[in-house]
Amino acid sequence: MPRNRRPQDREEKRAEIVVAATALFTESGYDETPMSKVAAAAGVTTNTIYWYFTDKDSLLVAVLDHVLGSALGEAALESDRPWVDQVLWAVDRLTHYRRLVTVVHARTATSPPIDTWHNNFHALVDTLLIDGFRRAGVPEPDLGPMAAIGVFVVEGLLMHPHAEPDRRAIVQALMPPRT
Repeated sequence: MPRNRRPQDREEKRAEIVVAATALFTESGYDETPMSKVAAAAGVTTNTIYWYFTDKDSLLVAVLDHVLGSALGEAALESDRPWVDQVLWAVDRLTHYRRLVTVVHARTATSPPIDTWHNNFHALVDTLLIDGFRRAGVPEPDLGPMAAIGVFVVEGLLMHPHAEPDRRAIVQALMPPRT
């Protein structure tokens, strides 16, 4: 019997599933998106998804890795901008993925893979914030606490939207006074 479709690389098919899930989880929500809908959007059967991902949470982790990888690539292009502008760029970028942020926080208590991803993400963000605060002149003993405050500010801005001038003022308040 002749094949109706061209053979497809495993990683290519996996990537198509992740792209479809990213769009659906972002637009409709994680809990509101059944695997059958992801399968239909990716042009595969539901069972096919389970060849690539052990469960829906592992698919979510792949989506999060995809979004993070893309954002880090874009962030590299922003590295010449002032630190406050870089943080505001990150907030604006993450705002599009607000639903993913919410579901990650909701699922960390019940999903070990999501909890691991979340902890690794926070370690990365802490490193980036500490580097930014260090370059801004924050004293070494204050870097850890300032990074924690920075995370609270970014997450707060994601969950409680503010107009751009207010976001800028809030992030600017994190910076040490210029002497």
